[in-house]
Amino acid sequence: MALDGYGPLVLAGLLTTIELAVLSIAGAFFVGIVGASCKLSSRRSLRLAATVYTTVIRSVPDLVMMLLLFYSLQMWLNGVTDRLGLHQIDIDPFAAGAITLSFIYGAYFTETFRGAFQAVPRGQLEAAAAYGMTPWKTFCRILFPQMMRHALPGIGNNWQVMIKATALVSLIGLNDLIKVTQDAGKASSSFFFFSILSAAIFLGLATATNVVVFMLERYFSTGVRRVGA
Repeated sequence: MALDGYGPLVLAGLLTTIELAVLSIAGAFFVGIVGASCKLSSRRSLRLAATVYTTVIRSVPDLVMMLLLFYSLQMWLNGVTDRLGLHQIDIDPFAAGAITLSFIYGAYFTETFRGAFQAVPRGQLEAAAAYGMTPWKTFCRILFPQMMRHALPGIGNNWQVMIKATALVSLIGLNDLIKVTQDAGKASSSFFFFSILSAAIFLGLATATNVVVFMLERYFSTGVRRVGA
């Protein structure tokens, strides 16, 4: 069976999904680094704020958090424009989805990076300080490369879950892969075929992710002796 002329739409939806996933993981990666730093901070207020953030976000279902953040932000923005006498500003679904996914999965990356940071031997950081290395050089040359080696399994898992979570953004009006294939299935009375197609595409994305993570693991494990070698 052909795609009944819906091929370009499916391709556009796929590209939107990939763009959303890449932008979201970049945002979640940044939030995770900041969150992990706060959790390991010597300041009690930062540790408390990071703990509240990760606890609340990981306890609330992603769908509920997605709808809550999107509609609450839109309502708040509508209230501001009404008070200022401005025209209503509608939040772009793509931007809203990327920000929301980054915020949600930043909590999971926070825990991943926290454990990875703690796995780096403290003696190496003390040695870097003794040699006069700045905190930024210590992070780039010693902490980050070793942290990534420990964090990559968790990053790979979070990345695959985030790819699937992009389907939630279709509920707020984004023409991603899920919404496009659903619309195509309803219009062509081939809902089962387009559902299988979307599932196969997501499976392909997950497989490609595994390959990328494997290559990154080999890169960050360079010079590390494996057990039994």
